[in-house]
Amino acid sequence: MKKWISKIALGICLLVFGLGSCVFAAEDTILDGVAIGEVDVSGMTKAQAMDALASYVEDVKEQTITLKIGDNTLEAPLSEFGVTCTYEDAVDEALGIGRTGHILKRYKEQKDLQHGGKVYPLEWTANESMVRTYVEENCTQFDQEAKNASLTREDGEFQFVAGEEGLVLDVDASVQAIVSYLDGGWDENGSVDLVTEITEPEGSAEELQYVQDLLGSFTTSYSTSSSNRSKNITSGTEHINGTVLYPGEEFSAYEVVAPFTEENGYAMAGSYLNGETVDSMGGGICQVSTTLYNAVLRAELEVTERSPHSMTVAYVELAEDAAIAGTYKDLKFVNNTDYPIYIEGYTTSDKKVTFNIYGKETRDPDREISFESVLVSQTDPTTVLTEDAGQPLGYKNVSSGRTGYVAELYKIVTVNGVETERIKVNKSTYRGSNRTVTYGTAGDPVLSENLRAAIALQDEALADANIAPLVQAATPAQ
Repeated sequence: MKKWISKIALGICLLVFGLGSCVFAAEDTILDGVAIGEVDVSGMTKAQAMDALASYVEDVKEQTITLKIGDNTLEAPLSEFGVTCTYEDAVDEALGIGRTGHILKRYKEQKDLQHGGKVYPLEWTANESMVRTYVEENCTQFDQEAKNASLTREDGEFQFVAGEEGLVLDVDASVQAIVSYLDGGWDENGSVDLVTEITEPEGSAEELQYVQDLLGSFTTSYSTSSSNRSKNITSGTEHINGTVLYPGEEFSAYEVVAPFTEENGYAMAGSYLNGETVDSMGGGICQVSTTLYNAVLRAELEVTERSPHSMTVAYVELAEDAAIAGTYKDLKFVNNTDYPIYIEGYTTSDKKVTFNIYGKETRDPDREISFESVLVSQTDPTTVLTEDAGQPLGYKNVSSGRTGYVAELYKIVTVNGVETERIKVNKSTYRGSNRTVTYGTAGDPVLSENLRAAIALQDEALADANIAPLVQAATPAQ
C-alpha cells in the first residue's frame, strides 16, 4: 500500500512541477497575446518571428527622430546613427512563455496572456561615433555667435547698438543625449532636446561711451584706378567700416574683407603675382589694408602681422604698405588700449579712401608722433638679351625692368617739439626685375648668326647695329 502511494505522489510531483526547461521543435509556435516591441508574434514559429522582426527593424531604420536645437528642429534619419537591434533572445523567451517551467507557472502565464498579453522590449544600440559625426556635420550649423555691443557713427555722432546673446551646441552632451534616447528605445515621432549653451555678448553702453577721441587717421588716393579696382577698394572699406574691437582683441583684415567673390562685392582688377601684374578677383584690396595699416600706426595699436608687397606701390612711401595675399599675407593688430576702439572707413567721390580709429585718448598731449621712410639700398634692373627664333630679323621687344629696394620705416616721437625716440617699425624688401630685350632671329643665316653672337655677349648696342639695316629698310620714307 505504501509503495503504491509513493508512486502516485511521485507522479503528482512530476505533473505539478514539470520539467524546468524544454527544447522547442521547429514547428512550435508562440502563444497568442505575445509581442516583441511593436511586432505581434502570436502564433509564429521562431523563424517566422525572426523574419518579422528583421523586417520591422529595417523599417524602423527608415524612420526619423526630431532633434531640437534651441528654436530650431532637424529631422534625423535613424540610419545615420548606425542603430542596431538584437532580438533572438526575446524570440526564445516568447516561445517559452506558457510552455516552460512547472505546470502552475505555465498555467498562470497562459492566463496572464489571455487577460493582458505580454510585450518583450527590443534592445536598441546606437553607434556613438556615427552619432557624433552626424551632430558635428549637421547640428552645429545652428550655432549663433554672440553679437557684441557695438556702435554706429552717423553725422559725426556715435549711436550705441545693444549686443545679442549667442547659442552654441554642446556636442559631447548632445551626443550622449541622443545615444541614451536611442539605447532606451524611443516613441514614434519622438524628439530629443540637444544641449546648448548661451554665450553672453561682450560690451556695454558704459564701456562704449569712452569711444570719442580720434586716435589715428590716414588717407590714400586711387584717382588713377580703373572702375573695377575702385569698386574693390570701396567694397573692402565697407566690410571693415563699423568694426568695434575690445581690449585685447585681434583684428585680421583678411578675415573681414574675404571672400573675394562677386557676391561679396568684388570684381577682377590688377594685382601683383610672382613679380608681375595680373588680373585677379579683388585686385586693389591691398590699398585698403595699407591705408588701415597707417591709421593703426598713428593710433599706436600693436601690429602683430604685416607684410610688404613683392614690388613697390605708388600710393604710399616705401615700407608704409601692408599686403594681403591669400592666407599667407595678412594685416593683423591688437587693441592694446584699456578701452574699446571703433574703426571708421569710407571712400569719397574724388577717389580717396580714409580710415579713422576712435577710442579714448590717454597719451600725453605734449607728445607727437610722425613716420619717416628711409631708403637702405637700391638695385637697378639688369638688362638681359634673349632671342625668339619664331620672330623675323628686325623684331625687337623691350620689357621694362623694376628697381629693387630695401627700406625701413621709423616712428619719430617728439615731446614739446624735441625728438625723444626714433623707433624702427619695419624693414621691407621689394623685389626688382630684369629689363628684358628680345630679338627675332628668323631669316638670313649670316645675319642671324651675327645677331646671336651679340646676344651671347649681352651687347645691346652691337645687337641693335646688326638689325639697324633691316629696321631702316622697313621704315617708310618720309
